[in-house]
Amino acid sequence: MKKILMVLTNSSKIDDEHETGLWLSEFAEPYAEFKNQGFVVDVASLKGGRIPLDANSLDDENVETWKGITKELDQTLVLSQLNVNEYSGIFLPGGHGTMFDLPDSTALQQALSHFAENHKAIGAVCHGPAGFVGTKLSNGKWLVDGISLTGFTNEEEQQTGLDSLMPFLLETKLREQGAQFEKSDAWSDHVITDGKFVTGQNPQSSQSTAEAFVKVV
Repeated sequence: MKKILMVLTNSSKIDDEHETGLWLSEFAEPYAEFKNQGFVVDVASLKGGRIPLDANSLDDENVETWKGITKELDQTLVLSQLNVNEYSGIFLPGGHGTMFDLPDSTALQQALSHFAENHKAIGAVCHGPAGFVGTKLSNGKWLVDGISLTGFTNEEEQQTGLDSLMPFLLETKLREQGAQFEKSDAWSDHVITDGKFVTGQNPQSSQSTAEAFVKVV
């Protein structure tokens, strides 16, 4: 039975005035889809333990709907302690927290280069592609160089009002590292598949991204 590794952010704040974390639907919808399709799913983070949730992603309806799934966020595995050879795919949900801890993680960089160089599935949605930033392959090329992908756009970031608080703009940084960044209208469901790379633009794309991802795992 194939296994998928989901890697989440541990970051709980942007600054002293702005809390953040994981965007719940970007984890819950893909997690449910992967399980429904018969995959074994392990949930990890850089530090392990409980995952902070962005309060803006919570409402009574979705918290109740995903009650069973959110239990997976209480005690995540530590990424650096896992054997990436066991997994057929890696998937990075978003939330602004990802912008602050994923880009600098050596463990994540090593995992992503393993998946890329062994032609395994790599997926991400919204701010999840922040985890691609900083990752180079063994040949020295950026992970995203020449890859068609999408993610949270500069326009969408500006509309959140948080663009000035980000360490970088995701769309800009991915383009700088050679990605062929493809975007649709702000807040529209938009997914790009390029070989084993599957990415979604925003929270509205979570389900579609998960459905596209399982096709390449």
